[in-house]
Amino acid sequence: MINLCRVLITFAFISNFSFASEIDLVRYVASEKNPDRKESYFIDLLTLALEKSKTQYGDYQLQAVDIDMAQGRSSIMLQQNEYIDLTWRMTSKTLEQRLQAIYFPITKGLMGSRIFIIRKNSQLLFKKNMSLRELKRLALGQGHTWPDTEILLKNGFKVIGGHAGALIAMLKKNRFDYYPRALHEPWVEIADEHELVVEEHLMLRYPAPMFFFVNKNNKRLQQRLSVGLKSLLESGEFEQFFIRHKITSGILTKAKVHKRTIFDLPNPLLSEKSKALLADKRLWIEFN
Repeated sequence: MINLCRVLITFAFISNFSFASEIDLVRYVASEKNPDRKESYFIDLLTLALEKSKTQYGDYQLQAVDIDMAQGRSSIMLQQNEYIDLTWRMTSKTLEQRLQAIYFPITKGLMGSRIFIIRKNSQLLFKKNMSLRELKRLALGQGHTWPDTEILLKNGFKVIGGHAGALIAMLKKNRFDYYPRALHEPWVEIADEHELVVEEHLMLRYPAPMFFFVNKNNKRLQQRLSVGLKSLLESGEFEQFFIRHKITSGILTKAKVHKRTIFDLPNPLLSEKSKALLADKRLWIEFN
């Protein structure tokens, strides 16, 4: 009986050691053909979350997969469990049905705070006292597969869809009047575009959490990221990461949010589980 107990204890020790010693491979899309400097925010936060859960879950390996494709296609690959283990996207009910969301808004709702890229000679179209009705008469551009497209259409905006990589060129060719981007995005995207500027007076705002997503069957990575992100939140490290990261640092000041007319819009794409997160103020950017 004593020998049997020793065997069971040894087996349990070995099992636990093996679990903690597993190396979690985490593959994500990173196109070399069309690199996006803003992606560093998500990769750095992902690394922090994996590090924070290292004691409980063991080591990990991050691997960038050089595939050039739209968000929608990468989500399909993840759903089919091909090539990648994780992606990050603005959430919707449909996406949460297909993929497993890690219910933690990794950009503090920044993706739903939208200022506009416009042509230099178009600022007169956008007055500070402009009404929402007047704004809706102008055409805006968004990606075909982005949740924003459906959100804005359902709110009565005139939306011209296009491939993500073509929208800047479409704006320059007068295919639409403005290109709404999240607060942290415009300056990076028009750094070499001398015909374009950031519009000065207006902003759209709707609740739009962005999540890490994994395959529905990848319970281990789901649990690991949930543990890591929660730990970062509780320790205050997530807030410091957001404040200090080169992509998000000082963004409210840079965007001059306090001087803008803000139009608040509903987001009909949110699941009940995503809506429930809105009550935790630690998870969202404070505009005050």
